[in-house]
Amino acid sequence: MSGKASFKDKIHYGVQIAIVGGLTGAFAGVVVTLYNVLVELCEEFSRGYYHFFRTHPAFLPLLFLALFLGAIVIGGVLRVLPILRGSGFPQTEGATKGLIRFKWYNVLTGMFASSLFVVFMGLSAGSEGPSLMIGGACGYGVSDVLRRNPIVRRYQITGGACAGLAVALNAPLTGMVFAYEEAHKRFTPEVFVCSFSSVVVAVVVRNLLRPAVGMGKAAPFLAGFSFPVDPGLFFCLYALLASLIVSLAGVAFYFLLLRVRRVFKKLRFFFGLGKYTIPFLLAGAAGLITVHVMGGGVEFIRGLTGNADTMSVFGAPFWASLLIIVIVKFLVTVANTGADLPCCSSVPMMAMGAGIGALLRLVFVKIGMDPSAEYGNLLVALSMITFFTTVVKAPMTGIIMTVEMTWSFSFLLPAVLCVAVGYLVGSLFHTEPLYEKLLDEIVEEQERGKEKLLVRVRVEEAAAGKYVRDILWPYTALVTGIARGGERVVPKGATQLLFGDILTVEGEPEDRKEYLFVLSSLVGPVLESKTADTMSEDDGSVSQDTGPKR
Repeated sequence: MSGKASFKDKIHYGVQIAIVGGLTGAFAGVVVTLYNVLVELCEEFSRGYYHFFRTHPAFLPLLFLALFLGAIVIGGVLRVLPILRGSGFPQTEGATKGLIRFKWYNVLTGMFASSLFVVFMGLSAGSEGPSLMIGGACGYGVSDVLRRNPIVRRYQITGGACAGLAVALNAPLTGMVFAYEEAHKRFTPEVFVCSFSSVVVAVVVRNLLRPAVGMGKAAPFLAGFSFPVDPGLFFCLYALLASLIVSLAGVAFYFLLLRVRRVFKKLRFFFGLGKYTIPFLLAGAAGLITVHVMGGGVEFIRGLTGNADTMSVFGAPFWASLLIIVIVKFLVTVANTGADLPCCSSVPMMAMGAGIGALLRLVFVKIGMDPSAEYGNLLVALSMITFFTTVVKAPMTGIIMTVEMTWSFSFLLPAVLCVAVGYLVGSLFHTEPLYEKLLDEIVEEQERGKEKLLVRVRVEEAAAGKYVRDILWPYTALVTGIARGGERVVPKGATQLLFGDILTVEGEPEDRKEYLFVLSSLVGPVLESKTADTMSEDDGSVSQDTGPKR
């Protein structure tokens, strides 16, 4: 929106985003609901055939042959469509920021099929990341079909991603919080409108479509959890101790994951496809040990409130079975994420945290904690969000996700305390948000060899009065200098732009024409654009890395 925008223009623009957001929500609601229905059926089927192989060991070679061939198939798909590597969170987050571009129909169909196949083969794979990416692709598709400009497209990718996450977890608030805490890391009216309209329509579609396909009405994932009305101060001490232990486990998971990723990047045997056989064969062995390591882990978390006998691994005591499940889940999730398989690790991480919390519950009861089920459930839920927060560093998303999954608000005070411990312990060990770390790796790989472009653009009404951090800059754009009259201003996120300022913007665009169009729409007319090696040092640019962050 260049030029001076009237109140009527702003209303028209907002209505446009809301309508396109609703269409995105409808499209994403249908596709992601069907995807998650198929995921549930695949998880149930995979548990069945793994039970068959456990009871008929003579056929085990067939299982591992199928896993080997499945790994080769997935490896081939990821070679053709490398955008599908990973959980879907970093790719979609990059697309909402304009850092990553993809063909929406390739991503939608490719992630749908490949992640479903991974679940079918019995790997430790959550559906929330692929759901988010599929939803983002739906938003991208709606924007392309309606010929929306690149700015609206980014909003629609955000709306579709929020809708996909909300449908996957039956958690509309979690979907919306993703837009603010992860995707854009800011609150703007446009982000709110696109996420709200998409999520509301998508969740309505989900709740209408699931009963129509015989999957039952919507219900909280962890509705079986009951909590004490007032946990009390004494319980908070146990919760803080548990959060410290769980946080250390999360830090260990984070660093082991990064180390394993570096190892997998060096593996080149069998034409580069052989590395995918490692997580597949490991998952096969794990599934034969216990079905509780398969899938995302929602069924495992639900089972922690039920009969302990259902958790037994080879007749071992409950505590030993829990320990085995947590360790095996830990290892297979690290392997899956390290190899960049198209599956998500968020719910598996929460399952690991829940398992550790259940183990600590057994210990704490021995030393004086209230043995009632409500307190045990609360310790499990707190451990779940603490592990997630330590690794992902999204505390609000973790808290709201758990509230919506349990449909309980009675544990908010201890939840805030535990999440704070998880966040601080992660910071103490200098961990970065996992999905941002993975996004940086993707962007770094894509930007190798690209030509750097320097653009000079004049600030007019569209950006005058705004702060640098509040503008939805195009992908890779970095404000490196501001010429204001006869002065040069070093740009920071809190720098306010004034009418007539001349900005120097540095970037490495994939599409130069689109890049310049977005800059002119957001700021004002483009005065000059040159490659970095042809622009002189006296053009007003300031090379400090103080512009808007990705």
